[in-house]
Amino acid sequence: MDVDFAELARRRSYKWRTHDPDVLPVHVAEMDLPTAEPIRAVLAEMVQRGDFGYAVPGDLPEVYCDFAAWRYAQRLDPADVHLVGDVSQGIYVTLRLLARAGDGVVVCPPVYHPFFSTIPAAGCQVVEVPLARDGDRYDLDLSGLAAAFAAGARFFLLCHPHNPVGRVWSAADLAAVADLADRHAVTVIADEIHAPLVYDGARFAPYATAAPGAVSLVSASKAWNLPGLKAALAVTGSPELRRRWADVPELAGIAAGLLGVVASRTAFADGRDWLDETVAYLQGNREHLRSLLADVPGVRFAPPEATYLAWLDFSALGLGADPAEVILRRGRVALDPGERFGQGVGFARLNFGTSRELLTEAVRRMRAALAT
Repeated sequence: MDVDFAELARRRSYKWRTHDPDVLPVHVAEMDLPTAEPIRAVLAEMVQRGDFGYAVPGDLPEVYCDFAAWRYAQRLDPADVHLVGDVSQGIYVTLRLLARAGDGVVVCPPVYHPFFSTIPAAGCQVVEVPLARDGDRYDLDLSGLAAAFAAGARFFLLCHPHNPVGRVWSAADLAAVADLADRHAVTVIADEIHAPLVYDGARFAPYATAAPGAVSLVSASKAWNLPGLKAALAVTGSPELRRRWADVPELAGIAAGLLGVVASRTAFADGRDWLDETVAYLQGNREHLRSLLADVPGVRFAPPEATYLAWLDFSALGLGADPAEVILRRGRVALDPGERFGQGVGFARLNFGTSRELLTEAVRRMRAALAT
C-alpha cells in the first residue's frame, strides 16, 4: 500500500504530534494505511450535511451480530449488544456496574497499559498474574489464575488477542479459563478489540463461545483504524447481564460519537473485503519485519498471531530498563516503552501497521542506533 510520509506527518493525532518532526513514530496503536473507501464515502457525506449531532446506536447492534456470524461463526442477540464510547470506557462501566469497591481484577502482564489506570478508576484493585514465558512464547498461567481467583479476585480482564505479545488464546485456553472462572464465581471481561486482525495459522474464537456469562468489548477502531471517532460495543453474555446492563446510565452510549457509530456500521457491513486485504498486507509486514530484524543483532522477536504490534526483546543488549528511550535518543524512532505494560523491562513495542518503506526505515534507524 502506498503511504506518503510527508502526508502522514500532517496528521494531527497523538501519534504524529507527540514527538519532534524528525522522529519516526511507530509506537501508538493506530495504523498509517488508507481508510476503507466505503468509510471515507459515508463520512464525507456526513461532513457535507453537517451531520455532527449526538450518537444513537441505530442498527449497529444488528450489523455487528451479522459480522460476528460471518467472521467468527458466533450467534448473538442484538439485545445483548450495547453502545459505549470505547473499549476502556466499556471496561470501566462494566466494573462500576458489577463490582464492589476494592474488588480484585486480575490482569496478565505484559498487557495493554491503560488497564492499570482504568481498574483503579473504577474503584477496584489490580491483581497481576503475569503471563508464563518460555523463551519467546507466552502463555496464560492457569495455576496463577487459579490461585488469584481462590484468593478472592472477582474479575478477570482477559486481553484476547493479547496486546502486546500477539497471542490468540486457543479454544482449550478459553475453556480452562471458563472452568476456573465458574469454579470461583469470577466474572470475565474480555477485551477483544483486535479480534478481526488474526493471521494464518491462528483461529480466533470469542471468549463468549466458551462461557456465556461474560462481558466482551469489541470495536471497529483497531481493524479499520477509527480510534478517534469513538464507538465500541459491550456484548453481554447472559440474561442476568442483559438485565443488569439496563441499569447503565445513558451517558455510556452518549460518550460514543455519531461519526464513530456510522463509520463502525459501515466497516462491519461494507468493509469486509478491505479487512481481508489489510490483514493479508499486515501479515506481509509481519514477515518483512522478521526479515529486517534478522539483521539486527541482539533483538529478539516472536511474530504475533494477531494485531499489528511487535513485542521486541532488547534485554540482551544492555540498554537498561527502557530501550525505547535509547532508540528515540540515538535513532529518532519512537517505540512504546515495555515498562508501561508491566513485566516489560528491556522490551519495547513496535507498530508495523504502516508502509513497507516506513517500516524498513524505522528498522534501519534502529540498527544504526544500536551500532553506536
